[in-house]
Amino acid sequence: MGFFDKLKDGLKKTGRLLNTDIRDLFKAEGRLVDDTFLDELYAALIKTDMGVPAAKEIVARIGSDYRARVVHMSEIVADVKKQLKELMAQPSEPIKFAASGPTVVMVCGVNGAGKTTSIAKLTQLFTSQGKRVLLGAADTFRAAAVEQLTIWSQRLGAEIVTGPAGSDPASVAHRAVQAAIENKVDICIVDTAGRLQTQSNLMTELTKIRRVMSKQIPEAPHEVLLVLDATTGQNGISQAKHFTEAVQCTGIVLAKIDGTAKGGVVTAIRKQVGLPVKYIGVGEQADDIALFDPDPFVEAMFAEMA
Repeated sequence: MGFFDKLKDGLKKTGRLLNTDIRDLFKAEGRLVDDTFLDELYAALIKTDMGVPAAKEIVARIGSDYRARVVHMSEIVADVKKQLKELMAQPSEPIKFAASGPTVVMVCGVNGAGKTTSIAKLTQLFTSQGKRVLLGAADTFRAAAVEQLTIWSQRLGAEIVTGPAGSDPASVAHRAVQAAIENKVDICIVDTAGRLQTQSNLMTELTKIRRVMSKQIPEAPHEVLLVLDATTGQNGISQAKHFTEAVQCTGIVLAKIDGTAKGGVVTAIRKQVGLPVKYIGVGEQADDIALFDPDPFVEAMFAEMA
């Protein structure tokens, strides 16, 4: 299965929702664009969790361009897709690699967001590009997290630095970066403990981890990736804002897109937070990850209507 097919499959729930709701707006002979129609279209778009600002903007433009005209579904769908691609637009760039020495990537997110699996997928992606990867298991509060990451490191051929249960996460991060420098690896990915964005003591700990790494390599971490669970929809916006305030996130890895009808959340992230969605995960396998690209993503959202 090619990646677009995986993407289409992953966005099937979102696509079915749009297909049902938007088809219901139209009759065979078309539909008059009036306030009732615009309200119904707005309700259909909101269900995908694209957020109020984006849905309002799309509906306002359709109202302005088509009001008092009889339109057919194909016209409106084409217009909505065009606007969504504009709203999701961002530079299509992968990890910013260090000019020399190891590139340090810090990964954060709430419990259960899919951090460990996302790190495994990134490791697989980078090793497939011929890069040596070292993992830092700085989630020292959950033995299962360290164990899971260790299993993935062995499976994917990556080195790993761990610490005793309950030890200082910043010290593990420090040792991981040190090992990356000494062993001349290309990428050091540091996992951090899952936490709620409201837990201020744990958010302070993230800041400490970041500070410790920057003392070893002034530009580190070169990327701070926030893993968001797509199934949480609009809750992800609050997470993105709080984590970015704490550790200056540089991008988002959107996980579990295949488990939700809330594929529109990417629009909300771009519109309300401004962070780029760097990677998306569309399945359980290690290679079910790719750089985010708005065009195929939007096409996959509407593939059920083809």
